[in-house]
Amino acid sequence: MTDRAIAPGARADMVRNRRLLLAAATEAFAERGTEVSMGEIAQRAGIAKGTVFRHFPTKNDLLAAITLQLVDGLVDTAEALRTADDPAAALRAFMTAGLEVLAADRAFCEVIGRPSLQHAEVRGAIDHLCDVVDVLTDRAKAQGAVRSDVTGADIVLLLGGIHQTARPLLEQDPQAWRRYLALALDGLCNTAAGALPHPPPAPLRQAPSALPGA
Repeated sequence: MTDRAIAPGARADMVRNRRLLLAAATEAFAERGTEVSMGEIAQRAGIAKGTVFRHFPTKNDLLAAITLQLVDGLVDTAEALRTADDPAAALRAFMTAGLEVLAADRAFCEVIGRPSLQHAEVRGAIDHLCDVVDVLTDRAKAQGAVRSDVTGADIVLLLGGIHQTARPLLEQDPQAWRRYLALALDGLCNTAAGALPHPPPAPLRQAPSALPGA
C-alpha cells in the first residue's frame, strides 16, 4: 500500500513510480474528490497509465493506500504528543492537527465505507491509531481535564464527526471546523456530567467502516 508495501530489494524505478503515483493521487483526490480518473493521476505523476494499474489494480486499492498514509500521519502526530508536559493541551493539539488534515482533503468523506477500506492493513493501522490516542486520552483523564468514560476510539471517531458537521461550510469558510471542535472539547471536559448512556465502541476493525466518522 504505502512504502511499507514495497518488497525489500525492489527496483529503484518501482519505488520511485509508486511514490510518484501516491503523491499525485493524494493531491488530485484532495483537490477534486474521488472522481479523478486513473489516467489523470498517471498524467500528473508523469508515468504510463499501465504502470498505475501494475501498482494499484483498482481505484479502491489506490484509495486504501492513501487512507493508510493519512492514518500513519495521524499516528505520528499522536506519538509526538504522548509525552507532552500538558496532557490536555496535547489532546487538543492532536485533534486540531487531525482536523486540519481532514479539512484539506476533499476525498476523505467520499471514501468512507469503500470496500477497499476493509483491507486488514488499513483496519490494523486505525486500531493502532486508537491505541496511541488512548495514551493521550488516559493522560488527560489522569490530569482531570477529560471525563473518565472517554476512550481513544471515541476521540478518533469524533474527528470524523466534527469534519462531517463542518463539511457543508468549508468551501465558504475553511476554518468552520474550529467552532465544532471547540464545542466537542467542551463536552469532553464536562467531568461533572452523568455517565454516557452507551458503552464505548468495540475495536474499529469490527465496525462496518473503519474510518473516523463512519
